[in-house]
Amino acid sequence: MADQTVLVVDDDDAVRLSLRDYLVEHGHRVFVASDGVGAIQHLIDNTVSVIVTDYRMDLLGGDYWVRFLKRFCSETPVYVISGFLPPEVEIPFPVLTKPFSYGELERRISQEGGTEPA
Repeated sequence: MADQTVLVVDDDDAVRLSLRDYLVEHGHRVFVASDGVGAIQHLIDNTVSVIVTDYRMDLLGGDYWVRFLKRFCSETPVYVISGFLPPEVEIPFPVLTKPFSYGELERRISQEGGTEPA
């Protein structure tokens, strides 16, 4: 189902903004943040149906960010996008390795269901 509200979290401006533009063009409402702290502000202020996030970010990224998402956003689908994940890192969410297909990500987002979390 299209028209999801997506939070895109990535410290790379080019990735964050081009992904935002792509998802908006495909009918989604999109919030963006450059780190986990900014993402938490959006999560407090808005209802988000899908989170797309980088793993490695300078401010609240990596293992702590993933642990936060698992604990506090367990009802929200999360997709981790990353160009590099150390082999010992266990990610409890689907991972798309950069570079990835925006079309494939959008297809997954669109299939997440018709209702947004309360």
